[in-house]
Amino acid sequence: MVIRFLLNLLWLVFGGGFVLALGYGVAALICFVLVVTIPFGVASLRLALYALWPFGRTLVPKPGAGVPSGLANVLWVLLAGWWLALSHILAGVALCVTIIGIPFGVANFKLVPAALWPLGQEVVETP
Repeated sequence: MVIRFLLNLLWLVFGGGFVLALGYGVAALICFVLVVTIPFGVASLRLALYALWPFGRTLVPKPGAGVPSGLANVLWVLLAGWWLALSHILAGVALCVTIIGIPFGVANFKLVPAALWPLGQEVVETP
């Protein structure tokens, strides 16, 4: 528990967690303003909270998610998901160059599936 807290604190300051969360939060606000894209705004806000504090949390499928969220995810991947995932992959590789950055690189790799397929998912605490 203490290790997770320290890793999250270091991630927030040095791993880019604050910048990622800010970016996802701005995207969520834009999606909320464009009323039709509110579901994408909710997903982006969920990603912002996940990117802010990733250690000790994981993404699992939401039980009630069905075909509409799958179709919306396809749209998400085409419009935003691929470049978000690519940015997480590039940041993860860059962070894994140093030994100290490896946990932060792994956290970026953990955010790739969330960036690609955010709808129909929920963030839960790991035991």
